[in-house]
Amino acid sequence: MQRAVTVLGQVRRRELVQMRLSCEILGHILQGITREQAADLRDGAAGWSVVEVVCHLRDFDAVFLGRAKMMLAQDYPQLPAYDHEAMAVEGGYQQQDVMAAYEQLRNSRAGFIEFFKALSDAEWERGGLHPEKGGFTMTDALMQVGLHDLDHLEQITRILTQPAG
Repeated sequence: MQRAVTVLGQVRRRELVQMRLSCEILGHILQGITREQAADLRDGAAGWSVVEVVCHLRDFDAVFLGRAKMMLAQDYPQLPAYDHEAMAVEGGYQQQDVMAAYEQLRNSRAGFIEFFKALSDAEWERGGLHPEKGGFTMTDALMQVGLHDLDHLEQITRILTQPAG
């Protein structure tokens, strides 16, 4: 049993590093684009712009953290679902400054990483019921952030490297 706990601890530490690195990678990607490119370049004709994706990442950091905090505070809570399309419209993502949104994400992410680092072994065992995935643990919550980041880093690089036209 001790070996399994040690391996799981290593996985969690790696995921925390990934959370930090994915945010840094996004910053490197964004350095080379203008505010106009961030607003005008889209993931297909009806897809999101770069600024909308960055705002989504920023706001979902808070969503993911809120769910994790619910799992600490309640016994196996039903985690809330969110409509990301509605959040984009209601939040006016398209009108926001991409670098301001990125800085807010960086600040949020630093706090999120500290939240996970501070969890005790017992707190890591907490769980809830995810609206799409079913049973969901703190480790799942940690890994979800990394996978979510990766999906959207791929999306942004695809947007920025698509042929003009």
